[in-house]
Amino acid sequence: MEIAKLVRMANQIGTFFQAMPDHAEALDGIAQHLQKFWEPRMRREFLGALEAGHEEMAALLPIVREAVQSRRAALG
Repeated sequence: MEIAKLVRMANQIGTFFQAMPDHAEALDGIAQHLQKFWEPRMRREFLGALEAGHEEMAALLPIVREAVQSRRAALG
């Protein structure tokens, strides 16, 4: 799957959860959504691109980046 498409999808999830008043709950929600609804291959590709610093990841919303980095273990 294209990294840009994964970033776009992750940002849509982040946009929904960033409206929550509890920041920690929003971070958990993002991570849980990725864990529950993204297949392992998508998560691996997304996490690999983040770790490798792919240029497409520059478009990632800060709340999504924070959720993924702080809850990395839960995402596999």
